[in-house]
Amino acid sequence: MQLLSTSLRNLSALALGVALAFGPVTAGAQNLFAPVIKINDSVVTAYELEQRARMLTVLRAPGDTNELAREQLINDRLRLQAAEAAGIVPSTEEVLDGMEEFAQRANLSRDEFIQALEGAGVSAQTFRDFVRAGLSWRLLVQARFAGRVTLSEAEVDRALGASGGSSVRVLLSEIIMPAPPPQAEAVQARAQRISQITSEAEFSAQARQYSATASRGAGGRLPWQNLEDLPPVLRPLVLALAPGEVTDPIPIPNAVALFQLRAVEETGFTAPTYSAIEYAAYYLPGGRSEATLAQARVLASRVDRCDDLYGVAKGQPAEVLDRQALPPAEIPTDIAFELAKLDPGEVSTALTRSNGQTLVFLMLCGRTAEVNDDVDRDQFAIGLRNQRLQSLSESYLAQLRADARIVTQ
Repeated sequence: MQLLSTSLRNLSALALGVALAFGPVTAGAQNLFAPVIKINDSVVTAYELEQRARMLTVLRAPGDTNELAREQLINDRLRLQAAEAAGIVPSTEEVLDGMEEFAQRANLSRDEFIQALEGAGVSAQTFRDFVRAGLSWRLLVQARFAGRVTLSEAEVDRALGASGGSSVRVLLSEIIMPAPPPQAEAVQARAQRISQITSEAEFSAQARQYSATASRGAGGRLPWQNLEDLPPVLRPLVLALAPGEVTDPIPIPNAVALFQLRAVEETGFTAPTYSAIEYAAYYLPGGRSEATLAQARVLASRVDRCDDLYGVAKGQPAEVLDRQALPPAEIPTDIAFELAKLDPGEVSTALTRSNGQTLVFLMLCGRTAEVNDDVDRDQFAIGLRNQRLQSLSESYLAQLRADARIVTQ
C-alpha cells in the first residue's frame, strides 16, 4: 500500500488526463492468459504482468516498469499465500475502503481513480488485486508482529536523543580469547595476567597471539569509537580506566574479553544514538576449526546483506538463523561487542556457541537512528513503531521468498 505513495502524491488530475491517451502496450506472450511465473501453487499470467506494468507506467513509477511489475506480482502472491495460511482474508468492504484510501492520495474518489485507470487501459480488477494484496499483508504483519514492537518510555526517550550535550569517544584495543570448557580455567588465568598490563605494545603482542577477532592482525587496535556505540555494560568500565589500563576480564559465552584504553577525548557534537540495532546470526557447526572458518570466509564473500542469509539457510532447521531488532541494552554483551565494530552488511566470526562447537556468523543489518528532539512525542513513537514493523515485514517477506518455489518463463 505504501510502495507508490510518493508517486501518487505527485499524480495530479492533469497527469491522469494525459494518461487517458496512453497507448496500448504489446504483450510479449501470444496467449495473454498463459502462466509466465509460478510461485508455489499460484501463477501469474502474461495479462496480469502486462496490466501491472501498464498501471505502474500510469502512476509514473521510476525504473523499469516491466521488471518492477514482475517483482511486485511475485511478492504479492507470497503475501496473499501467507495471509490466507494465517486465516486473513480482507472483506469486500475493506478492499473497497483501501481502494478509496489509495485514490484519495491523488485527491480523487475511488470511482474517479478507476475511471482514469480504465481510460489508460488498466482494468479495475488490476487495481483491486493490487490493493487486496497490500491490505492482506498489512493485516498479517500487524497480527504477526504487533506484539513484538511495543515501546517503553525509556526507548522513546533514547530515540528522541533526550540527553543532548557533547560526546565522548575512546580509542581502545581488544583481546577476545575463546574459552571452551576444557580450556576455561587456563584462559581465565591468562586473562587475569593480561589485565595487569599497562604497556600498549605488550597488550598488542598478546592480542596477536591469543585474540580471535579480526583486529588481531593490528594488535587488537580499534579505531576511534563513540562511547554511546559501545555496549552499555562496557561504557562505565572504559570510563573508569586511565590510558594504558586494561579492564578486568569480562566473561562472555565461550570466551573472555579484555579492553585497553589508549586515549579518550570529548567532542563538540552529539554522537548519533540508536533505538534499535538489527542483526542476523547464522550458526555454523564446527566451531573455530579451520574448515568452518574457511566456510565462513566463503559465505562472507557471497552475502552482502542480511536478507541474503535466508537463501543460505533455506531447507535447514529454523534455529540456524536468528534475526533480531533490539534496543542496544537488550543485545547480548558478546554480540554487542562485535556489532559496535561493524557497518551494515559487515560480518564478524569472533563468537561461538554450544561450548565452542558452533561458530556464529554475525552480520549487522542496520541501526535505527535516534534523532529530532522537537517532534511530537506520540507521533514520533508511532513512526518508530512503524519503522520496526516495516523492518520485520521486509525480513519476513525475504524469508518467504527464500523458501518459495519460483519459476519464471
